[in-house]
Amino acid sequence: MAKTRIQTNGAPAPAHTFSQGVRKGPFVQVSGQGPVDPVTNEYLYPGDVAAQTTRTLENVRAIIEASGATFDDVVMLRVYLTTREDFSIMNDAYGAFVTAHTPSGVLPARTTVFTGLPREEMLVEIDAIAIVE
Repeated sequence: MAKTRIQTNGAPAPAHTFSQGVRKGPFVQVSGQGPVDPVTNEYLYPGDVAAQTTRTLENVRAIIEASGATFDDVVMLRVYLTTREDFSIMNDAYGAFVTAHTPSGVLPARTTVFTGLPREEMLVEIDAIAIVE
């Protein structure tokens, strides 16, 4: 069972020495994504955690789909936030996106962590695990 790199123009190119995602057998791991436009590589929506959450999830979804999976195959999402005060706003945007893209109705598991992020303009980062049947 070979490990393969997932690569798509639908999400930003990785800025460092890692892959957008990796698939091995049925397992897909998406690297942490931020609110970056995949065409311009610009960080979007400064100060707007709801818009950043949606853009970040769009990047995650693009990588999931490039792996041959669908967003409905996601079993785990990890959300990293810079401040506890943004939790409720992030949660609303997250809930709207995840519900709209999970037709089975079985929402992924999730962990939310409060931490510093690599770029000052990033309010949120999200990674994912999917299993393709």
